[in-house]
Amino acid sequence: MDNQIFYSLGMGIYVMVVLFATKIPYDMMISRGVEDIRAVYYNRKIVHMMAGGVGSLCVPVLFVDYWYPLVCGILLTVFTYAAHASGTRMFWFQTDQNQNDVKFTLMWWTSITMIWVLVGDPWLAIVPSLFMAFGDGVTGVVRNAVIKKRSKSPIGNVFMFIVSAPLGWIVAGMGDPSIPVWGLISAAIATFVERYEFGPIDDNILITVFATAVLMLGVEVGPIF
Repeated sequence: MDNQIFYSLGMGIYVMVVLFATKIPYDMMISRGVEDIRAVYYNRKIVHMMAGGVGSLCVPVLFVDYWYPLVCGILLTVFTYAAHASGTRMFWFQTDQNQNDVKFTLMWWTSITMIWVLVGDPWLAIVPSLFMAFGDGVTGVVRNAVIKKRSKSPIGNVFMFIVSAPLGWIVAGMGDPSIPVWGLISAAIATFVERYEFGPIDDNILITVFATAVLMLGVEVGPIF
């Protein structure tokens, strides 16, 4: 049997553990008087980084075929959407105010699959999802801690770029073709567009779409240096 099946199962179990284990810090924050919505957003960013970010880094290490992370991503998208639709939200990181967690999972597998199919390289494929997971994750934590509410304060973008810039440079540099400068440029663009939302088009969509577009341009143009 293909080992990638076992890797997929392992990744799925890991993500489920992260989703349900984050109820522990939620309960701890609530018991200490943290406002519910702030605890939810802290937890959502933990999920972004621990599930989406770690999962992204595992993709090029564990898989040689994009079908496996694609199927895993689709199943997770259905799972998170069903929690909203059925009225059984995982309230410790999901909120009835939006379904941005569903959009996160949707854009995760969409961006990875698209780049992998078009370019044929799994390292380049994960770059936008790393920005969405770790970059935007740190952004939310900083804003929640400093502004103490969900906001689009530029202080978050400063920290997003601090995290995303080295990720873009290093991981895009590991790709084939190796385009570290384009990875850095895509990090800057992703950091800029994170501040905006247009109705149902949230920052998860904007980050991955623009970062993917820049990387595809970089592949077409070639390395700058």
